[in-house]
Amino acid sequence: MEEPRLWNLLRELKSPSYEWVDLTHAFDDESPRWQGFPAMESRAVYDYDNAIFRAHVYSLVGQYGTHVDAPVHFYEQGRTLDQIGVREMVFPLCVVDVHKKVEKNCDYALSRKDLEEWESRHGRIPEGAFVAMRSDWHKRWPDSEACMNFDSAGNVHYPGWSLEALCFLIEEWGVGAVGHEAFDTDPPALEEQAPLQGEYYVLSHDRIQVEVMANLDKVPEAGAVIFCAFPKAKGGAGFSARCFVVFPKE
Repeated sequence: MEEPRLWNLLRELKSPSYEWVDLTHAFDDESPRWQGFPAMESRAVYDYDNAIFRAHVYSLVGQYGTHVDAPVHFYEQGRTLDQIGVREMVFPLCVVDVHKKVEKNCDYALSRKDLEEWESRHGRIPEGAFVAMRSDWHKRWPDSEACMNFDSAGNVHYPGWSLEALCFLIEEWGVGAVGHEAFDTDPPALEEQAPLQGEYYVLSHDRIQVEVMANLDKVPEAGAVIFCAFPKAKGGAGFSARCFVVFPKE
């Protein structure tokens, strides 16, 4: 009997011809987080000193570690996590690399020009794609001070997206999701987008986004597929996620 086609495809994807990269930070009670959120708390309710198994209770805000934001996170009429279909958790991945610009300017906002330069190298971003901003900010993890990057006045500095770039992605290219390595869509120092206009724009247009991503420097700018898995929390506005990519080795 002939083996099912999808099993053959999976065997091929797991072969040495393909690379699998985890885009997710491991997290714990001490991990960096947006300064308005409490730290995660965890405790073992059963362990091997008093039981035959181990189990933990975790208390954490939904937007902790690498996480997904559902539209309702910023848009009251938006969909919740349990309303996101499984087809919306797999995308073509396009990585826009601006890490050299971020090295020179920690407040850098990814621009429409950056997207047009990507297009000149790789062609049009496909409709429904996941577009990720590579800033290499993930290399600061798990140092909270480095991730937040406070100045002498206590202000936070990290990169993000310009509203113009987000509008271009959604209105002209019809992308399905965006992602980045820092804690917010909007650079905190970009006063003209305060308060978090870029994040509101993405979520109010019924897209999901993934924040605090890792290892975007280990994947190609074009050609990978990203899987974004997260719990089906009823009414949920966001939750820690496990994201990974698959792409052919060169």
